[in-house]
Amino acid sequence: MKYALIGCGRISPNHIAAAVKNGLDIAGICDTRVERTQEKAQMCGLENVRQYTDYREMLEKEKPELAAVCTESGSHARIALDCLDAGCNLIIEKPVALSLADADAVISRADEKGLKVCVSHQNRFNRSVRKIREALEQDRFGRLYYGTVHVRWCRDRGYYSGAKWRGTWEQDGGALMNQCIHSIDLLRWMMGDEIDTVIGMTDRLGHPYIEAEDLGMALVKFKNGAYGIIEGTTDIYPRNLEETLCLFGERGTVRAGGTSLNRIEEWRFADGQEDAAHVMESCQEDPPDVYGFGHTPLYADMAGAIRDGRQPLVDARAGRRALELVLAVYRSAAQGAAVGLPLESCATVDFRGRFG
Repeated sequence: MKYALIGCGRISPNHIAAAVKNGLDIAGICDTRVERTQEKAQMCGLENVRQYTDYREMLEKEKPELAAVCTESGSHARIALDCLDAGCNLIIEKPVALSLADADAVISRADEKGLKVCVSHQNRFNRSVRKIREALEQDRFGRLYYGTVHVRWCRDRGYYSGAKWRGTWEQDGGALMNQCIHSIDLLRWMMGDEIDTVIGMTDRLGHPYIEAEDLGMALVKFKNGAYGIIEGTTDIYPRNLEETLCLFGERGTVRAGGTSLNRIEEWRFADGQEDAAHVMESCQEDPPDVYGFGHTPLYADMAGAIRDGRQPLVDARAGRRALELVLAVYRSAAQGAAVGLPLESCATVDFRGRFG
């Protein structure tokens, strides 16, 4: 399967490695900055792969069947639409877009062209997360009472100054949209997807040099009667502390933790089907960074979806649901009131000037 990469920034080596491990034919890599394509080509052993500064030229010349969009968040939708018009299936780095209108445009265009779009919420493929999802689908929790996600990370001035788009409303959003959206995706997926009400609060406490929030908290009421709690921040001193997902039901309690939900820390079920210690040991992973090992199975699932004519596990609609929940927290925080879902329209740029 012919593959191309658009955007050679911080996350691109994970995408390249996943493409290589899945046996994809890497036809080209692209970035507007020549030094970044050269750096990634050397780093990843792609010296013989053609390099481009214009992704449209790459699409025209290489005609890939699958492309990954790994540029700044605010450009995802525009590039995705061009790729779809060129007949190319897509893996889009999270978030799928920064507005519901753009996300809807991507979904509509993909449907129109008969193409597949996957959003890179790779933590769905963690061993720990897959094990929890399996228990959920087997109804081992019984009635779900509530779930929580906590992303307690550190991002310093060097991180934000490393790329001017970070922390801006037009190209990024804040901690919830960038760092926490993986866990927000998991919370919504696990708790039943359909949401009634969101109550949120956000603030910018430790990063006066960015536009968006560095702290976000929310209470979510799902339509099935369960509740969710979201806590996300980039204010933790002096380094990342944890990313945690908890589910509490009438017959089960589970906590996944570690730096990127890479291990199960509590596993308690009334049915007593398994030894908890064995589950925790078998599901533990030790990734070198917060990105984990999920990109490789995500790519495998996407390649299988293209070959088999099915939807990928994390399709564009799933990406839109995660985006919608973050935007609902932003709107609730800005209005100082509960917000009902679904949202008809909303975008990160709606919150310009929120923190002065």
